[in-house]
Amino acid sequence: MNKTVSPQDFAFVFRLPTRWSDLDMLGHVNNSRFFSFDESARLEYFGELMRDDPTFWKQRGFILARIECDFLAQLHHPAQVDVGFRIARIGRSSMDTLAGMFVDGKPVATSRGVLVWYDYEQQKPQPVPDDVRALIRERERIAPEE
Repeated sequence: MNKTVSPQDFAFVFRLPTRWSDLDMLGHVNNSRFFSFDESARLEYFGELMRDDPTFWKQRGFILARIECDFLAQLHHPAQVDVGFRIARIGRSSMDTLAGMFVDGKPVATSRGVLVWYDYEQQKPQPVPDDVRALIRERERIAPEE
């Protein structure tokens, strides 16, 4: 299901420049690069946890369980891509993500993903911690479903 997104839907926006190496043989940004754009925004979104929690990425964190992308327009180089990223839903141990990718305010792609909060030492899912839920609630313009 493709829901139209706008830049105003996102409190968190991360800007990325396209690179020559992003292009495919047709001269536009290759579809696979949009997954990298989502990944860069996702990691920046959780950057505060990475900086302030010494256990993040070592003992606990998230894993990407699923990702999909709708391609709305061709993207040509050079361009500045604004990637709006948000958590749309927080479950017991998983979170649904939504990213909108925009050039000059116009959508070029949307991606949706599922993150699972994970205990790296025990190699199993665990509930999303209260401090992570609080960080997400504070950050979002549109409250995530819970």
